[in-house]
Amino acid sequence: MGPGGNRGWLLRLVIAFSFAQGAVSMARPAVSYRALALGADERAVGVIAGVYALLPLFAAVPLGRRTDHGRCAPLLPAGVVLISGGCALSGLVDSLWAMAIWSGVMGLGHLSFVIGAQSLVARQSAPHEQDRNFGHFTIGASLGQLVGPIAAGALIGGHDMAGSSALALVVAGAGAAVAFTSLWRTEDRRTTPKSATPQGDRVPVRGILRARGVPAGILISLSVLSATDVLTAYLPVVGEHRGIAPSVIGLLLSLRAAATIACRLVLTPLLKLGRTLLLTLSCLLAALLCAGIAVPVPVWALALILAALGFCLGVGQPLSMTTVVQAAPEAARSTALALRLTGNRLGQVAAPATAGLIAGVAGVAAPFVMLGGLLLLSTGVALRSPRRGAGEETPSTDRRPSPRPTARGY
Repeated sequence: MGPGGNRGWLLRLVIAFSFAQGAVSMARPAVSYRALALGADERAVGVIAGVYALLPLFAAVPLGRRTDHGRCAPLLPAGVVLISGGCALSGLVDSLWAMAIWSGVMGLGHLSFVIGAQSLVARQSAPHEQDRNFGHFTIGASLGQLVGPIAAGALIGGHDMAGSSALALVVAGAGAAVAFTSLWRTEDRRTTPKSATPQGDRVPVRGILRARGVPAGILISLSVLSATDVLTAYLPVVGEHRGIAPSVIGLLLSLRAAATIACRLVLTPLLKLGRTLLLTLSCLLAALLCAGIAVPVPVWALALILAALGFCLGVGQPLSMTTVVQAAPEAARSTALALRLTGNRLGQVAAPATAGLIAGVAGVAAPFVMLGGLLLLSTGVALRSPRRGAGEETPSTDRRPSPRPTARGY
């Protein structure tokens, strides 16, 4: 199983990611509801949501460096343990500061899993397969984002909001642990670097960031993830103000995730438009749709907006992964992906905290206008990203030849 070989490992990775992401997607709105039940205001909800990304902010690059010169697979079970523990313990504590800490542990676990998993996809995919394989990989995230909010909405509600949200968090922790059942034979030892590169020979972070395409991929990914993250954290707050039940909010969040899955299933034919044009159009439409959430529309109209938004947001993550991987030096691809995730976490720290401040001053719908502006900025950046045709391969030095024909299915 080398680059371009059998993709059974990718199917197992998608299944494991579905459970891990489902737990996180179930826990994030549950944390918001539990914080509100414990007396938090909109600002406090934004701070707690931001702490989820704070611990990973300092760990991403060291983990990426380690993965560039070693195995990827050990990060997967470590991440599952941290996600499971962070979810469950967020539901067992009764103070806001403790919830924030365990939310950060959950975020660290998610980062560890994602760095390991994305590095596996980059390392074990032939260049012309990367858009497709990253798209299929991110279906795992979308499946988790589809099921997680529905499960949270089904468990949270009634007069005991604190108790029901705590139960949802404990269930999320148990759900994350199921990912262990799929974490076998995901890594081919033949794709692991034979020896560690000396410290002095490592590509400096500044050099990675100067590679054309890396900054664009980072900003697009940051914008798309910030939109998804603030949507997950603040749609429950919008629902509370507009009188929308938690179960309906869960269904709306899941509808957004379902539309993202649909986008990634048809990503290969969409790439005929070209990666640059596809990124530009998706960011522009997502900006307009994010701003539309601020308008007090009926629930059915909000559902249509979220479905269209989910489809547009489905483009950014997999294509930004490919953009970063193909732009970065070959010996620093995991570090480049880690820098991309660092940008994501910066967005996850800043966006919810800023959203909390804006919501406290201008109302709970105002953060979505802010997200629209951020996505508009990404539209301009996408126009300046490297123009690589769909399916075009990087130079032959980037990858070893595939030892056997490409398998078309899992």
